[in-house]
Amino acid sequence: MGLEKLTIVPENAPLLPEVEALFNPERYTVNKSVHFAEITIPGLDSPVQQFVNGQSEKITMELFFDTTEFGMVDDPQDVRNQTGLIYQLLRVDGKLHAPPRCMLTWGDGGRLFCFGTSNTFWCVIESVSEEFTLFSPSGIPLRAKLNLTFREAWTIEQQLQETPRESADHTKTYSVKRGETLSQIAWLQYQDSANWRPIADANKLDNPRLLFPGTKLIVPNIKTGKV
Repeated sequence: MGLEKLTIVPENAPLLPEVEALFNPERYTVNKSVHFAEITIPGLDSPVQQFVNGQSEKITMELFFDTTEFGMVDDPQDVRNQTGLIYQLLRVDGKLHAPPRCMLTWGDGGRLFCFGTSNTFWCVIESVSEEFTLFSPSGIPLRAKLNLTFREAWTIEQQLQETPRESADHTKTYSVKRGETLSQIAWLQYQDSANWRPIADANKLDNPRLLFPGTKLIVPNIKTGKV
């Protein structure tokens, strides 16, 4: 079985050529983060962490290109003929009005990322930095090192297929803690302190200010109004 090469496949191939690494990277770095907002609620010791959204996963790596096998003096081959194929993927596509998405692959099971289950990584090339390290006597670049950053770029449909969403508004119960008010509980459950009344109505509270620690409250689905 031959050596599998890391390959960058443009989404609108074959209009743009695939780019196969001359040498596979020795290492690569994967970075993923999520964004949380701190929500301050009066009376609590610390803010509540509210999930906002996930951030794009990034892959950074170095790729090496070398044309010295073709000769340095008699017939030097400009290494930019190879690295230029990657630069084409940074150019705006006339139909998309944006650079094309790419599929980053490395063999049948070469998952290059930490999240998800697919063996392919849809991305855009965010940045390229090129360093030339060897030249012919006439000054033609023969060897280059590219620092590449790929940013995750899934469509909405692909993300929903990967992680199906379920409703977070199912009816449930909540145990009252000492000092809590219905407004605070409404914020914790609905992220809106003004939605305390559905909880009061569902639990037939004549005086919503009188809450006793340990009381089990029904928290209704406020989208449907069902208990």
